[in-house]
Amino acid sequence: MPKFLEPTAEEVKVEKLYQDMGLSDAEYEKVQRILGRDPNFTEIGIFSVMWSEHCSYKHSKPFLKQFPTTGEHVLMGPGEGAGVVDIGDQQAVVFKVESHNHPSAIEPYQGAATGVGGIIRDIVSIGARPINLLNSLRFGELSEKTNRRLCRGVVAGIGGYGNCIGIPTTAGEIEFDERYDGNPLVNAMCIGVIDHDMIQKGTAKGEGNSVIYVGLKTGRDGIHGATFASEELTEESESKRPSVQIGDPFVGKKLMEATLEAIQYKELVGIQDMGAAGLTSSSSEMAAKGGSGIHLELEKVPVREHGISPYEMMLSETQERMLLVVEKGTEQKFLDLFDYYELDSAVIGKVTNTNRFVLTYEGEVYADIPVEPLADEAPVYILEGEKPEYTPETRDYANIDADDVFTKLLTHPTIASKQYLYSQYDQQVGANTIVKPGLQASVVRVEGTNKAVASTIDGEARYVFNDPYEGGKMVVAEAYRNLIAVGAKPLAMTDCLNYGSPEKKEIYQQLIDSTRGMAEACDVLQTPVVSGNVSLYNETRTSSIFPTPVVGMVGLIEDIDYLNHFQPEAGDTLYLVGDTKAHFGGSQIEKLLYQRVNHESEHVDLTEEAARGEAIREAVRSGQLSHVQTVGKGGVLITLARMSAYFDLGIDAVLPFSRELFFSETPGRYIVSVKAGQEFNMKDAIKIGTFTDQDEFKVQGSDTTIERRTSDIKREWEGAIEACMTSAD
Repeated sequence: MPKFLEPTAEEVKVEKLYQDMGLSDAEYEKVQRILGRDPNFTEIGIFSVMWSEHCSYKHSKPFLKQFPTTGEHVLMGPGEGAGVVDIGDQQAVVFKVESHNHPSAIEPYQGAATGVGGIIRDIVSIGARPINLLNSLRFGELSEKTNRRLCRGVVAGIGGYGNCIGIPTTAGEIEFDERYDGNPLVNAMCIGVIDHDMIQKGTAKGEGNSVIYVGLKTGRDGIHGATFASEELTEESESKRPSVQIGDPFVGKKLMEATLEAIQYKELVGIQDMGAAGLTSSSSEMAAKGGSGIHLELEKVPVREHGISPYEMMLSETQERMLLVVEKGTEQKFLDLFDYYELDSAVIGKVTNTNRFVLTYEGEVYADIPVEPLADEAPVYILEGEKPEYTPETRDYANIDADDVFTKLLTHPTIASKQYLYSQYDQQVGANTIVKPGLQASVVRVEGTNKAVASTIDGEARYVFNDPYEGGKMVVAEAYRNLIAVGAKPLAMTDCLNYGSPEKKEIYQQLIDSTRGMAEACDVLQTPVVSGNVSLYNETRTSSIFPTPVVGMVGLIEDIDYLNHFQPEAGDTLYLVGDTKAHFGGSQIEKLLYQRVNHESEHVDLTEEAARGEAIREAVRSGQLSHVQTVGKGGVLITLARMSAYFDLGIDAVLPFSRELFFSETPGRYIVSVKAGQEFNMKDAIKIGTFTDQDEFKVQGSDTTIERRTSDIKREWEGAIEACMTSAD
């Protein structure tokens, strides 16, 4: 009598049960060739998650190879749980971004919370203490009840997990567009700090060494979560709620502290968190990286309930779990540590020299798979792209009602202050946050030093949809500018590539062109990619999302003293740096007036970006400037209004162009505030006005003048999202 009632290998083949797991006929046949026989139910389940898009990147590997991954500061690039970059003094930052889009669409609170928990464990598994959380979010318009529900749940989930575990959430971005109806994007980023000699790798090696499981007992939650993340959302997706994991931040906190203590033990060989594909991916990937085999005795796995099968154990994505390999004979030392932290733990297997992934349950073999093909031989698909033929229409921006456009842009949730949402996040736990979310990149002190890490996360989806190649360059350049604006030296980046189905030619072409643009920008701006994630199949029945590559970038501030005086005051002079042109492709005014993206070609000069950025950074560090703001969505007028509202200062400015250019989004521009009595001479910089101590905001152009009370702008800008979120459903 079998211990578990599961389909036989013959039933898997004849009934094509593998298709329900996300494998194609050709992929099943490849598994047969690898094994030299028909796979059983557990084995095909294991292949299905390891060869899912989420785990294997089978449609995106060719694009990822374009990215530069090495550089002066890079200590560890892609391939491990997170990237590691040197910040001097034998210290490093560890960082990565991950998506949790599909789970958040089905169960927004837990989808977002477990996204945060998962990215924290990625950082901790390298051995770093997390110091900072960021997020990039996309929702449909808040005028729709469903989007308000999703936004409310996601924000609560991010705050609920991060606040409980005690890591500040200090930066992020949120945009709203109907293209994300039913398919929100939830990209979570974490940054940690580590000493060079404590960097860990997810490696299983040393024949006879022991495999230790620690964390929450395994349940049936999250089974096939990796597969779920690799398919389109449909009306049936609601029935896949069991695929959404449940987070426990209090256990997560204990696991984090226990792990950080365990890495101090010299007997630790390797460690990896159990993220997507759970025990399957962590154990098989560690064996592959160690050039070893692994044998797990699954009856020893701590389980939440009786009767969980090997298939369910291996595919469960129960949260708050880690897998360790430790030297033989030292197991009790680790088990005692985990017992002290009140965590379930057990020795569940050992490292072998067979190069095989073997699973047994009470002596019965449930899987026997060669390690390398499972981890490294997922099929890679190179598809055919196709550039759509676009004929941009003639659009008139010259005759706009500038006053009306100003009000509507200022109060649209994409541009409006996110304080109503960000206030739910603990921004200062740990007491090292120097620059909080709201207007620019975050800055967090490296404890015990005078250094700080600046970080930002950015996406420019409408630009990428407008022109994928140029848009790809623009999203990297935007993140670069945001770090420059706080005086940081950009070091490296992580990315999350959120797109629709790559099987659609237009979307595959978006991937081709946008990643080429991103790679070019990384080269010129010297920001190598050290980690990342790909999220494809972001589709609903009606549409694909906009192509939304998101860039998380970190920079180093070697001495934070200048930040003590980096605050604008009345009397400071305002300069606009960079030329303003009629760039409306993908802009917010285009969306407001015409809705559809017109596919007008725009261009970003990366060489100019680098030169200008270095000059701005030097001016910040020298103490000349009291504030720097990148000119982003909504153009110069909206940027000035946000500065005025945020700092409670009046502005009196004159712009040397006509009203439509108030809202142009020409890339590469900054508005800088120069301290009273300081000179500012820089190429392409023009003086446009001053900060005042009056409750007056006045911006005059060649054919119009915008006048408001600063207090009214502040009230409208800060109150817009609350008004949407509290409106009657």
